[in-house]
Amino acid sequence: MFRLDGEVALITGSSRGIGRAIAERMAEAGAKVVVSGRNAEPCQEVVDAITAAGGEAMAYPCHIGRKEMVQTMCADVKSKFGKIDHLVLNAATNPHMGPSHTISDEAFDKTFTTNLKSAYWFIQECVEDMAARGHGSMTFLASIAGVTGNGAIGTYGITKAANAHLAKNMAIEWGPKGIRSNAIAPGLIKTDFAEALWKNPKLAEATINATPLRRLGDPDDIAGIAVFLASKAAAFVNGQTIVADGGVTVADRLAGAH
Repeated sequence: MFRLDGEVALITGSSRGIGRAIAERMAEAGAKVVVSGRNAEPCQEVVDAITAAGGEAMAYPCHIGRKEMVQTMCADVKSKFGKIDHLVLNAATNPHMGPSHTISDEAFDKTFTTNLKSAYWFIQECVEDMAARGHGSMTFLASIAGVTGNGAIGTYGITKAANAHLAKNMAIEWGPKGIRSNAIAPGLIKTDFAEALWKNPKLAEATINATPLRRLGDPDDIAGIAVFLASKAAAFVNGQTIVADGGVTVADRLAGAH
């Protein structure tokens, strides 16, 4: 039920971190994967690792903040593999940390274009082909920053809340055509993207202490969920956001005072 043999998965932001883990695990499950990121060399490194492990993958550098590059990539992938069965929209940016009102227009536009608007571009390029085949899935990487308020990365969190809601809307719009749409909301994961948080000893300690599992997340903690959501095992899962945060968002913050 968890196999993806013969299917094609395009994973954005997959040259490192969570995206790389998803690409590697989907390849292990039998999918042909498209490894995409800003730079060619790290994408190829992931492809080489997948190929060495017996999988099939192609590298495709792409700046997802540029519509024409998204369009070209999707067309080229479909030309090579004939289809795109699964979209995993993982790539994101967070150029601003601090109170939301201090963000510049440039940083605001970059955050919303990369994290949200680009998702619409991918949907526009892929969803009708999925619908014609009556099969496909879209997985949006959200965040617990979009589940609860956050004083440091609030604008980023707004885009991630929108990703989760986009999954709901796509589930309603395209479910009748056999396309499932879901989101994953990770907690703090030890990746380069989040290193400003987990490499800060005080922040890391506070997060671990607030996490019932008493650890930070690893990329594979998210990759397994992505494989599940693309597979037949999740055939009746649609429009949902799976929170993977070790229990942070359900924890009793006053437990230590009891």
